[in-house]
Amino acid sequence: MATQRENVSLLFKLYCLTVMTLVAAAYTISLRYTRTADKELYFSTTAVCITEVIKLLLSVGLLAKETGSLGRLTASLSEDVLGSPQELVKLSVPSLVYAVQNNMAFLALSNLDAAVYQVTYQLKIPCTALCTVLMLNRTLSKLQWISVFMLCGGVTLVQWKPAQATKVVVEQNPLLGFGAIAIAVLCSGFAGVYFEKVLKSSDTSLWVRNIQMYLSGIIVTLVGAYLSDGAEIKEKGFFYGYTYYVWFVIFLASVGGLYTSIVVKYTDNIMKGFSAAAAIVLSTIASVILFGLQITLTFALGALLVCVSIYLYGLPRQDTTSIQQGETSSKERIIGV
Repeated sequence: MATQRENVSLLFKLYCLTVMTLVAAAYTISLRYTRTADKELYFSTTAVCITEVIKLLLSVGLLAKETGSLGRLTASLSEDVLGSPQELVKLSVPSLVYAVQNNMAFLALSNLDAAVYQVTYQLKIPCTALCTVLMLNRTLSKLQWISVFMLCGGVTLVQWKPAQATKVVVEQNPLLGFGAIAIAVLCSGFAGVYFEKVLKSSDTSLWVRNIQMYLSGIIVTLVGAYLSDGAEIKEKGFFYGYTYYVWFVIFLASVGGLYTSIVVKYTDNIMKGFSAAAAIVLSTIASVILFGLQITLTFALGALLVCVSIYLYGLPRQDTTSIQQGETSSKERIIGV
């Protein structure tokens, strides 16, 4: 009986990871299409804000299904969301940290060569693993650490684009760029693992946690939209450039966001990283068929590394999807033997 439950649990985790990978790949392909097909580009900042709103509405709908009645839904929202300002503040942390991450990533890209940025930004993968070990009291084997860094290298090669010569001279501050990328990498690892810790440290419904986070996310992204494109939004309108394809991309991003939270809840952030890497590979392969993208040697090598790293990380090991109790020395937690 226990073995049967474990098999069902494993199948559910595989299902969530597979759906998240496919949705992420479909989102990337659709986004590429909207950027090439639509002459009047929409404001990406407003699209991010709308995505948060749709994720909020979907979470409310799923919470309604979970509670089973309108009365229980209202009571849950009143007690767990509106009546818990401390929990709202707690779940606003990931939104704020992700906002800092995005701004630091943009600042780093402005002050580093594209190739250097591509390589250094992938350090968010091992940084997430390190945060998982330190914040959630877990252990990773040496083989798992090797697979994490192999994934980092594989994603870098898959996304590698040779630098193109240009006559335009851009003033860059490498020191500022490396500082910004370091902050972005740390923010990426911390925010994801922090959200995972909040999800797994209590019995509060996943959909309640999502609602708490998306409420703050809407505020953060709305402020960001008007700080970045405020003048143009006032001139052209909030929904300027929106087409059916754009709405489809936003819907995919919303569904992908919900499945990401499910993956984090029932697996972990490291597995989320592997799923995202697989989505990059799948979307690139699909782009070869749909858009005539040329496969390069670096992509093939990177895809091979991604596949091998997924296989190595998936080998039988100690369960790392739940928060471990008890104290373990830092050395033992960082490298499990």
